[in-house]
Amino acid sequence: MRVIFMGTPDFSVPTLTEIVSSGHEVVAVYTRAPKPAGRGQEERKSPVHVAAEGFGIPVFTPRSLKGADEQGVFALHDADLAVVVAYGLLLPKPILDAPRLGCINLHGSLLPRWRGAAPIQRAVMAGDSQTGVMVMQMDEGLDTGAVGLGEVIPIGPDMTAGELHDTMMRVGADLMGRALAAIDRGSMDFTPQSEDGANYAKKIEKAEARIDWSRPAEEVHNHIRGLSPFPGAWFEIELGGKPVRVKALRSTLGAGNGVPGTILGDLTITCGTGAVRLTQVQREGKGAMDAATFLRGAGTLPPTVL
Repeated sequence: MRVIFMGTPDFSVPTLTEIVSSGHEVVAVYTRAPKPAGRGQEERKSPVHVAAEGFGIPVFTPRSLKGADEQGVFALHDADLAVVVAYGLLLPKPILDAPRLGCINLHGSLLPRWRGAAPIQRAVMAGDSQTGVMVMQMDEGLDTGAVGLGEVIPIGPDMTAGELHDTMMRVGADLMGRALAAIDRGSMDFTPQSEDGANYAKKIEKAEARIDWSRPAEEVHNHIRGLSPFPGAWFEIELGGKPVRVKALRSTLGAGNGVPGTILGDLTITCGTGAVRLTQVQREGKGAMDAATFLRGAGTLPPTVL
């Protein structure tokens, strides 16, 4: 098939690679425009942009797809299908309708459980025991289209959002490869979603990253792993007479009770009920380290975190 691929971050690259290696003709790649990054603020191309150039595929980086000119260019690709994986721009109806077979999306949840911008993080933060990836026919709604294929992925009790992201990235690429093969054969059936159990996975805001130790230990633990590695759930602790911000990157449920925020030892900290043991942290200005390394460098700890 003649395919337009639309994606931006690392998460999207394995799917692009799978489509190319499966023998489909990727006639164009759409990705977000380069952004200034690093100390020199030089414009940095997205991971999909770099991958597409490696494959020799023409790359398009429009700021918007709402204008008639961009929509006309998109239609001129004469594509059978558009595949969308974490692209980052809304697709207006003329774009959705341009490919002969429409646009399909790889979505990181078992729809309709988590629709929206941050389904991976929200699934972990909610304490879900499983999630998945699904291939969905796109419509004008927010992740409301009919579903063609899906794959269930278990979420381990200490699994982080970063680990889940990497698993989904691999499983999703394979799933999309199978979906395109079925569509090419004309054997793909899309089933409308139910509205029962639908939740909105809103974008992660930095303001919600601070740990609230008054919450139950299980909720604190889920909060930590759901925001790991980015933006990172954090707390403050007094070291050397001044407050220092520390990100909690990995944790597990610990033993103990007490006033929320009390340090019981080996970085076990009490919560509203129960306790959480931090196993990997990142002190501001330093790299990630295990709890033992942090404790050796921190010296005598205060009785509580701030």
